[in-house]
Amino acid sequence: MKILVTGANGFIGKNLIAELRNRNYSDILTADRDTIPSLLDKYTKECEFVFHLAGVNRPDNQEEFKTGNYGYTNDLMELLEKNNNRSPVMISSSTQAILDNPYGISKKICEDSAFLHSRKTGAKVLIYRFPNVFGKWCRPNYNSVVATFCHNTAHELPVTINDPNVVMTLVYIDDVVEELINAMNGKENRNGEFCEIPVKHTVALGKIAELINSFKESRRTLSIPDMADGFEKKLYSTYLSYLPSDRFSYPLHMNEDKRGSFTEIFRTIERGQFSVNIVKPGIAKGNHWHNSKTEKFIVVSGKGLIRFRKLYTSEIIEYSVSGDKLEAVDIPTGYTHSITNVGETDLITLMWANEAFNADKPDTYFLEV
Repeated sequence: MKILVTGANGFIGKNLIAELRNRNYSDILTADRDTIPSLLDKYTKECEFVFHLAGVNRPDNQEEFKTGNYGYTNDLMELLEKNNNRSPVMISSSTQAILDNPYGISKKICEDSAFLHSRKTGAKVLIYRFPNVFGKWCRPNYNSVVATFCHNTAHELPVTINDPNVVMTLVYIDDVVEELINAMNGKENRNGEFCEIPVKHTVALGKIAELINSFKESRRTLSIPDMADGFEKKLYSTYLSYLPSDRFSYPLHMNEDKRGSFTEIFRTIERGQFSVNIVKPGIAKGNHWHNSKTEKFIVVSGKGLIRFRKLYTSEIIEYSVSGDKLEAVDIPTGYTHSITNVGETDLITLMWANEAFNADKPDTYFLEV
């Protein structure tokens, strides 16, 4: 299938084309406002589906709404009609099309032009009135408050909020792309004469800024966002895409002594704590037990011996562990336990505990195995 994408260099266009290629659609014709008329004419002869994403959001002057929005759309419809091409056409509109402002008016004219094209030719037209779209590659300080908040927070710039109680309706770029590809394959999500993205998020502006700032602070607190919350997960992915290239990494605090080191990696309220423990050759760590805290040990490098003894008993249970064969070892409550490096290299263990460490209530009691 030959697919024509206008606005190919824009936010939605880049994401759509990347995913089309991921799904092995290789015959993609790309155009924007700078494409020469003869080439656009050629494309409108050949294409079998049109994603019309080109448009102007914030022009230098209002005249650009005419040329960049409904002027370009009219030209595209006329070329398709001239070339007797009845391919389905997806049109990128906006929820502002119902508003009496220059941008909204220009988008409404685009919709009318597309509907007229459908009546004249019988071509299927799919018009999407997008709310605010957010995700990777969106231009900050342009038309997306999420992009601006993410960029400014990641770059240590101030975030300005006039009214934190303003409620935003948002759609995520991956959900948009999924719907557009479904529409191309005849499975669009319709709502009357228009189409819409089925997954929407309604969030207050202040909450968006608060979440984004918490993502920044998570490097210090070692907290993990709530990945079960669809919006928070998507917003976190978006925020990371705005990090400066020299800030992808961040240091972790290593608690070091002659025995090795212990480093916390992540802390969560819901899912406990993840850490890395390094033990030097010949050294044993642990020799303690817990009332309610449970752990999992996974040796990823080196050779170790994990020993258990249930309180008030003398039987010692041993597990030989090695990075050559990954396995998880559960540490039950009421058992004093230790891990000894029996190899010649550092013993590196990934550890999970069912609760984040609390210095005021460590639930750790030293007792030799």
